[in-house]
Amino acid sequence: MKITEYINGIQNNNRLILSKAITLIESSLIKDQELAIELIDQCLNYKSQSIRIGISGTPGVGKSTFIEALGLYLIKQKHKIAILTIDPSSTISKGSILGDKTRMQKLSNNELAFIRPSPNNGQLGGVHNRTKDVITLCEAAGYDIILIETVGVGQSEMSVQLMTDLFLYLTLTENGDDLQFIKKGVLELSDIIVVNKMDLNRQKAKQVKFNLENHLHITGNKKQHVFTCSALKKINIQKIWNQIESIFNTKWNNNN
Repeated sequence: MKITEYINGIQNNNRLILSKAITLIESSLIKDQELAIELIDQCLNYKSQSIRIGISGTPGVGKSTFIEALGLYLIKQKHKIAILTIDPSSTISKGSILGDKTRMQKLSNNELAFIRPSPNNGQLGGVHNRTKDVITLCEAAGYDIILIETVGVGQSEMSVQLMTDLFLYLTLTENGDDLQFIKKGVLELSDIIVVNKMDLNRQKAKQVKFNLENHLHITGNKKQHVFTCSALKKINIQKIWNQIESIFNTKWNNNN
């Protein structure tokens, strides 16, 4: 394909061409890399402002369920959503192992949502080295909210935080004893912390939220927000989004 074909397809919300463009920039072939550089340079002229949200959490915390619940809510608000999921790579095929797209079937079938799982190619940190360029393509395609889900391996959070407007971390009421998980450094990077699966034990979730808020108040150097949530039951999704908007608007106004 020619550059003009990529650009026209991206601007006309052709998700197939957007997927092909992402495949191009993720390619390790020299001829593809040269075309990819030109494509990114062109897309910088067409990109729109978006809210970039990094989302992480330990395996099994319900990241995909949370992202789908948030995405479906945002689509009802007429937003256009791009979801970039960074999967661990197979050591044999180098492809994605988790395949998060299969766990977001309602979003996958919605024309206002674009989901792209990308293998991390074995890189430490769980972030593909082209993730920032993929964001540029999505912004050129008019996606105004971009969610970036990491594999939750621990090293990825700093990389994701640097390329997003805010960072959201998901945890559970049963992630070991309270002291064990409040000491994790990732909490210091987070703007919002969500205790998911509150429907399984509401009292425990409230206690964990209380402990986290106390800990962050004592040790934190920035304002952080803690919510309980049930992504499965769609509980507190709107409250979390309202807080995301508030944080973004404050940062945007301070930078302009």
